[in-house]
Amino acid sequence: KQFTSIIHGKFAHEETIATASFAKTYLVVKDIKDATWVCDYILNGGATKAEFMKKFKNAHSDGFDPVKDLDAIGIANQTTMLKGETEAIGKLFERTMMEKHGVQNLKKHYFVTDTICGATQERQDAIYKLIDKKPDIMMIVGGFNSSNTSHLQEISEDANIPSYWVDTADKIDTDNNKILWRTSHGELRETENWLPQENLTVGITSGASTPDKVIEDVLEAIFQSRAKARVRCTI
Repeated sequence: KQFTSIIHGKFAHEETIATASFAKTYLVVKDIKDATWVCDYILNGGATKAEFMKKFKNAHSDGFDPVKDLDAIGIANQTTMLKGETEAIGKLFERTMMEKHGVQNLKKHYFVTDTICGATQERQDAIYKLIDKKPDIMMIVGGFNSSNTSHLQEISEDANIPSYWVDTADKIDTDNNKILWRTSHGELRETENWLPQENLTVGITSGASTPDKVIEDVLEAIFQSRAKARVRCTI
């Protein structure tokens, strides 16, 4: 039976393109909102084929037909996407196919495969454990074009911990206690007095491909900024 690959990712990202190259028929969903829309289409129709194709323009294989190509699906993902969201999307499609075709027929219409990068998964698991310790500040170190690093920042932001994503130590002004950092949505911000004067715990993590030297330089910049006060860093 021919399965259509539902790929959790960004359709223009090189890793999504690589994953899609292994699939004959595929559809890329960016997030749980996209997935919910597709599942509603599978169960209830509602949207026309033209509306479906417009919504997912450039995010499907050539010749994709939502009327016939969503009868049997498999879940894959861009290797650097959030593991938790991929799992939620998989469960959503699983429930949808059970409701559509019956529990007894699920294996004929649904399967899931784990394509999350091992290093990415390790870092996502580790940051969840780190934020459970409730550090005062989180430092996220990695390239601003790194998808897996942006997800680490997103996890930390969602935990309501002050979180600063920098790509190099140069973003930390050690003389004036200022930092230029990036949000998970790509906005560059400058924060003054980002390191408070009292003692604090700083958690630090990095993207999967961040060189150790870059992390070391960021740590050194933090210590320089707090030369007259004690800083405890959790790595």
